[in-house]
Amino acid sequence: MKWGLFGGTFDPIHIGHLRCAVEMLEIFDLNRIIFVPASRPPHKLNAAITSFHHREQMIRLAIEGNPAFSFSDVEKTRGGISYSVETVEYILEKYRLDNLELYFILGQDAFHAIKTWKDWEKLLLLCNFAVMTRPGYINRGLKEILGDEFGSRFLYEEAVDGFRGPTGHLLYFREVTFLDIASGVVRNRVKDGKDIRYLVPEAIRHYISKNNLYKD
Repeated sequence: MKWGLFGGTFDPIHIGHLRCAVEMLEIFDLNRIIFVPASRPPHKLNAAITSFHHREQMIRLAIEGNPAFSFSDVEKTRGGISYSVETVEYILEKYRLDNLELYFILGQDAFHAIKTWKDWEKLLLLCNFAVMTRPGYINRGLKEILGDEFGSRFLYEEAVDGFRGPTGHLLYFREVTFLDIASGVVRNRVKDGKDIRYLVPEAIRHYISKNNLYKD
C-alpha cells in the first residue's frame, strides 16, 4: 500500500492542486492520495481563513469521482494548531499496516522552509517525502536546505533518484506540471468580481458563488 498525504490550507482548492496530485499519483504509483486541510495552519495563525466546513466541502466536491483521492479531517478533529508531524504520526498509528508506504507531498517552496516547521527533523524521518518542483528547478543540495549535519545523513541513490535517510525512508524531488495558480489569486478575483472559470473546478466555482465566499 502506497499512500500520499497532501496537506495545505486549500482556501480554495484549485486546478493546480488537483493536477499536481494526479501527477504525483502516477509518478510514485500510489494507491491513494489523502487531502488533509489544515484547521489552524501554524504559519497563518493571524490570517483570515475560510471556515474548515467550507474548505472541506470544496475539497469533497473537487475530488468526487476520483476513487484514488480521499479526504481526512484529522487536523480538525485533533484540535489545536495543525502540525504535520502530528498528522503523520496519527496516520501511521491509526492504520498500523506493515506494508504501508507513506509519502508526504509538498511543494519546493514549502520544503525550502522546512526548518521552520515543528519537529521538522523528526518529521523527515517518519516517512517518505515527495517534493514537487517546477520546470527548471535546480536542487540546491540538502545540506543547504537542511543544514550540514542533518543534510549529510541523506545519501543520494541513483537507482531510485532519491536521497535515502537514516531510517530508510526516501526524499524525492520530482518535476510536475505547475499551473501558475494560487488560492490567494482566486480569492482576490472573486472579491473583485472577476471570473474564476477554469482556475477551479466548476463545482467549486458554483459553491463559492452560492455561499458568497471571498467577498467583503
